[in-house]
Amino acid sequence: MGWLYMSRGSLGGHASASAYLDAQFTYERQVEAGGTSGLRVLASACPRNRVYYAAAQVMNGGVGGEIFAIVCLVRWNPQDREGLIFGYKDLTEYMGPYEADCPARILDLLTETDNQHALDWRRRCRANLERRSRRLNDGDTIRMAQTVTFTDGHIGTEFVVERRGRRIVLRDPVSQRGYRITRLMERDWSLVPMTRIHKTLFA
Repeated sequence: MGWLYMSRGSLGGHASASAYLDAQFTYERQVEAGGTSGLRVLASACPRNRVYYAAAQVMNGGVGGEIFAIVCLVRWNPQDREGLIFGYKDLTEYMGPYEADCPARILDLLTETDNQHALDWRRRCRANLERRSRRLNDGDTIRMAQTVTFTDGHIGTEFVVERRGRRIVLRDPVSQRGYRITRLMERDWSLVPMTRIHKTLFA
């Protein structure tokens, strides 16, 4: 499916992209053979109004079944000149979306699957969560898995961490110049073990 854009008046009174999509993916319809079928959103998130993640449960006759992930690319711009403030493109985990920052509380709700695209997507989401859960302390040294080239021409792989509140500055261990690496916690790096020298105590 391609992108679908709409004005505020088409949002049905919903104040956010997340609220609108929750309503879109929660529905119940009559089926020809009798009974009903539909979906129910159990949990959702739309970080920074960029990507919407949801755990949706298949409903048949009011009974809940499989729970799978819905992923929507989102464009939210209340200041759009043409008034098309909201656009989205919907996918499911079975399509193997590139976006893989689904929160753990949503992943934990999904039922088992043997779909390889979905399994790969879930693995990537878990790996990203693990990367972001790492902790860096002031004075730590990290080694990037790949060489990083900066705008001043510096090329490096090892950096000393300097914490300034929530900000992290990476200093070259030789020149002491400070650098920033975007989305650092999502990149591949490892901590360099620190060599500690213990004092010798004499009796």
